[in-house]
Amino acid sequence: MSRAEAPRPATPMARQILEHHSRARALPGEARFVLAVLTLGAIVSGIGIGFLVVTGQLDGRWYDIRDLGNATAHFRGWTQAQGIHSSVPYLVTGLLGGIAILSLVGGWLVIGVWAERRLIAKFQIRQGPNRVGPFGLLQPLADAVKLLQKEVLIPLGADKLLFFLPPILIFIPAMLGWGPVPWAPKMSYADLNVGVVYTIAISSLGVLAVFLAGWSSNNHYALLGAMRTVAMMVSYEIPISISLLAVVLFTGSLQLSDIVAWQAQHNVWMIVLLPFGAFTFLFASTAEINRTPNDIGEAESEIVAGFHTEYSGMKAGLFLAVELGNALLVGAMMSTFFFGGYSLFGLEMWLPGYLIMGVKTFLVYFGFVWLRATLPRFRLDQLMAFAWKFLIPLSIVQLLFVAVESMLIVQSGLPGIVTIGGSIIANAVLTFVGVRAWANAIGYSPKEMASPPIMTNGVGGLRAAEQIRAVS
Repeated sequence: MSRAEAPRPATPMARQILEHHSRARALPGEARFVLAVLTLGAIVSGIGIGFLVVTGQLDGRWYDIRDLGNATAHFRGWTQAQGIHSSVPYLVTGLLGGIAILSLVGGWLVIGVWAERRLIAKFQIRQGPNRVGPFGLLQPLADAVKLLQKEVLIPLGADKLLFFLPPILIFIPAMLGWGPVPWAPKMSYADLNVGVVYTIAISSLGVLAVFLAGWSSNNHYALLGAMRTVAMMVSYEIPISISLLAVVLFTGSLQLSDIVAWQAQHNVWMIVLLPFGAFTFLFASTAEINRTPNDIGEAESEIVAGFHTEYSGMKAGLFLAVELGNALLVGAMMSTFFFGGYSLFGLEMWLPGYLIMGVKTFLVYFGFVWLRATLPRFRLDQLMAFAWKFLIPLSIVQLLFVAVESMLIVQSGLPGIVTIGGSIIANAVLTFVGVRAWANAIGYSPKEMASPPIMTNGVGGLRAAEQIRAVS
């Protein structure tokens, strides 16, 4: 069949996709020139920085861009030498760090909406935002303008003060959680010696804003969604805490920078040592931040929109924006605890650690988007049962096992390759055997579920499709 005789796509979406791929998106000459200049500049800069790294002229100096903390340390030393009051440098560096965090999170809240919608569209063979601006880049701005123009409604009987507070309060833990995250050896806003405890405590504050939003709305659906979210957060805080305690036992520190340094020193990531702990932290975090497949607190098919059902306009947009920010924060925490943080087997001596940390964070975020585009949400009973019947018991067993391992590592005096290698093998075996044994003990039997339902053979599925092809 010739191209002129090819059948026209049946649906408007199919025609749009065909036309989209048939159009050549050539960049203008000016844009290509600017892109070429920027690329050449990046290459020359990289070569120059590499030369300075090799010769040792950058190490620890204030202009060493591999660690921006060198500049702040130099500034503190200079102010001390000039006799300036000691509170000034800390106020200045604290203000700069706060602006950096707000810029990072705020910038991602703008572009993250577009990126997530485009990625999900690619997963589901759709176009995504592609009309407003080039490649749909101005779609988040159009959405923000639309939300700002919408009328803000307050339900009858709602507590006005408590109804206005949650969209503001929910941003507080989303910002404070970035405090102890280390982006380089000297680059963190607050390198607390109790960073793990701080992280667990801050992650629990969001539940207060969620409950206030549902209770103050004077709506049964909103209250039901809020109580679901509270139940999820209370349940999944336990496995998160236990998984992080296992990391603390191995590294011997509650300080996030020490945890990253331990992984860099031993050239091993915690996800290899604690595979079940990493899975527990990642899965439980999706429940904490209401991400698929654990967004049952906002199940539109059951409770309209959950705890923010009665919120309209930009107030509803703030709740949605915080979910994007929290997903990025969980990506940073996952990278810090289980993927080596800013370290990459010595590569951080050549590349800025914050770039390595950023790539790892966005890869974890990409995993969240992949899950959202692929999996349906759990039922509430499945979600709660998985926490209390599966994750928590196995996490406790893993914690006891790790306590014994860490004691043997400290007291044995054997080389690290022997102790760490033995722990990797032992934990992998424990994870495989323990998960299968406990799943069988609580009644999950995949062998019984292997055969497809009877109706699949007769009404749909591959066998029915083969019969249709045979007839046609």
